Amino acid sequence: MDQNKKCCSEPKPNLKKGLLSGLIYGLIPHSFCLAFALFSMIGAVTASVILKKVLLIPNIFSYLIIISFTLATLSIYFYLKKTDCLCQSGIKENWKYILTVYTSTIVISLVFFYGIIPALANMRSDSSVSQQNTTQISMKVAIPCSGHSFLIMDEIRKNTGVTYVKFVYPDIFKITYDPQKTNVKEIQSEEIFRTFKASIL
Repeated sequence: MDQNKKCCSEPKPNLKKGLLSGLIYGLIPHSFCLAFALFSMIGAVTASVILKKVLLIPNIFSYLIIISFTLATLSIYFYLKKTDCLCQSGIKENWKYILTVYTSTIVISLVFFYGIIPALANMRSDSSVSQQNTTQISMKVAIPCSGHSFLIMDEIRKNTGVTYVKFVYPDIFKITYDPQKTNVKEIQSEEIFRTFKASIL
């Protein structure tokens, strides 16, 4: 009973801290993809190679989602324990804080998954390159999340015959290439497609 009284006498939780926690945990599932994109852009080859090995782990995105929500839950647990509110009445008293942490974690992750990452992936696509005498194909690649689009596009661009690559959510890559320098079979034979299966639409 004393614990409940103490809990109810605690100041209201800082919802801004809950939003900040949600932002951090929402970014965790996309951290390796974003880091890979950053290091690729600045030319940090060694770092890119290390991150590529991580991104090639099957179902890595699912594991990171689980880690994200586990850390969010632990954060809430330690907050409630620190404020002596780790009880039924304490959870009811702090429901807004708890909801803020989980909701912002989900929202931030969805914003990156559906919006920011696809947009960033196409920022590196150079549409100014002449598209004359070229052929375009659409390739569907079995990637676990949109964040892996950076990895796929980076590998496709290694083919010198490819002039343009565009990512279309959720798993389509529009590839423009010079048929005098490469072909569909050659593009599909890239090593990355041994891990992420690709098919021409």
